Amino acid sequence: MKDNATVKTFDDLEIHRPELARGYLQLLNAQPHRPIALFAPRRVGKTFFLEHDLSPAAHAEGFITVYADLWLHKTAPLDAINHALEEALDELTVPTTTVGKIAKTPVRKLGGLGASLEFGEEPKPRQLPAQPELRLDSLVGRLATAAGRRVLLMLDEIQALSALPNGDSIVATLRAVLQKRKKQVSAVFTGSSQEELAALVAAAGGPMYQFAQLLDFPVLDDEYLRLLANHFARVHRGKHLDIADLGRVFEKIGYKPALLKDLVKSMSAEGVTDVDFSLQRMMKDDRQVAGWRGLLAGLQPLDREVLLQVVQGNAPLGQDTLRVLRNIASLKPTIARVRKALDNLKRAGILAKPGGSYIVEDRLFAEYLATITDSAVPDPIPNAVGNRVVVEYRQKPRARK
Repeated sequence: MKDNATVKTFDDLEIHRPELARGYLQLLNAQPHRPIALFAPRRVGKTFFLEHDLSPAAHAEGFITVYADLWLHKTAPLDAINHALEEALDELTVPTTTVGKIAKTPVRKLGGLGASLEFGEEPKPRQLPAQPELRLDSLVGRLATAAGRRVLLMLDEIQALSALPNGDSIVATLRAVLQKRKKQVSAVFTGSSQEELAALVAAAGGPMYQFAQLLDFPVLDDEYLRLLANHFARVHRGKHLDIADLGRVFEKIGYKPALLKDLVKSMSAEGVTDVDFSLQRMMKDDRQVAGWRGLLAGLQPLDREVLLQVVQGNAPLGQDTLRVLRNIASLKPTIARVRKALDNLKRAGILAKPGGSYIVEDRLFAEYLATITDSAVPDPIPNAVGNRVVVEYRQKPRARK
């Protein structure tokens, strides 16, 4: 956590977890051949932790760290990993200053008494294999050798591999390289889909089976809530935010620290302390609603209808749901097409299946969707085809158990 003297705005507030980082490093050092796979939903702070907590702690223990976001190139994730390794290798071996270039340039000719010098060409990295799988192996070895240290490879959103037709092949390559180079490299994976991450690293018969350690990444606790509340109190003398109220709302929004910070910032702008009222107002804000409606508008008609059925608590593959979908013109639903719609919604990060049942991952978006399924008021939903707007009436959602 930053020193209070350096904190000027809410955006300066940060929570660091060095003890958690050291704990993960202890696991890696105890079993250097086994990667760690961390699961947590999106936007709960995984990437911040990797860059600002785990990376510094790893540097202190003698690692050179390499971070790669597999969403940088979803269709070719090995290229994203190789790109990150190449950048790290270039920082070590390719000088960027004139002095550095001269220092690393071999001298071809030395004149009498050193009166004249003739330099050779600037040093360049040796040719790397063009094939991504072989390139990965070569880059890991070269980086560890050049650095004289172990490499900590941090791969964000690794579940992206499961969506690729050749995903198993890429995972097999990754495992083979990590196994071969186990004295030179350790790895930490993160994933925001519990189902896909588990299938990737824990499924029997899969390339990563019993290779990686699957762990739940902990969300921020009351320390973060107190940090926000204390700064609010410094800005507004005599006004205080209730920690219990903040905690309840934090849970409601899915433990997303940036979203909670935005909420408290909006409260601070008006000097209000009612967290629940402020959350409801944020949900009704025109910009927020426009974003949700835009998300709906970008879905295919069947995908959107399946999503609304999930919100109503209906089994998306149940016969009752299929009958409802068949009553909507032009959808022509089948079990196969509904499964495809569910897969589309999961890949888009809209649906998740943490405990065997589908849920909307964003809880605030789920509440908004519940309001547009209420038949008391017609709600115009933009059609995904063309620019037409269709007014549709929804059945009132069943009471949640």
